[in-house]
Amino acid sequence: MNALWKRERQEERRRRVRAAALLVLLMALWGVLLWQRPLRQESREAVERAVRRSMGQCYAVEGVYPAELSYLEEHYGLTINHRRYIVTYEAFASNLTPEVQVLPRGGGN
Repeated sequence: MNALWKRERQEERRRRVRAAALLVLLMALWGVLLWQRPLRQESREAVERAVRRSMGQCYAVEGVYPAELSYLEEHYGLTINHRRYIVTYEAFASNLTPEVQVLPRGGGN
């Protein structure tokens, strides 16, 4: 009877350890998910700032805004991860600031 009681105690202890480990794992996963959302937003905003900074540099040097985003990438060192972001760049006139919008591709991955 004593051996049975010890086995039950050990099994109960194992269940508690598993439950605690699962709880810690779930809390860590929840923390990572909460942490990623602001990082994705900051990353998207950083890309937009980089595009705007390159536009301003181009305008200061050349006196006009570029007609296409690719011009900034080729001549002003702008790098964009196009697998991660969709960047819309709409230039209306060479003396008007183009509209820029950065969207995460595939839900922000």
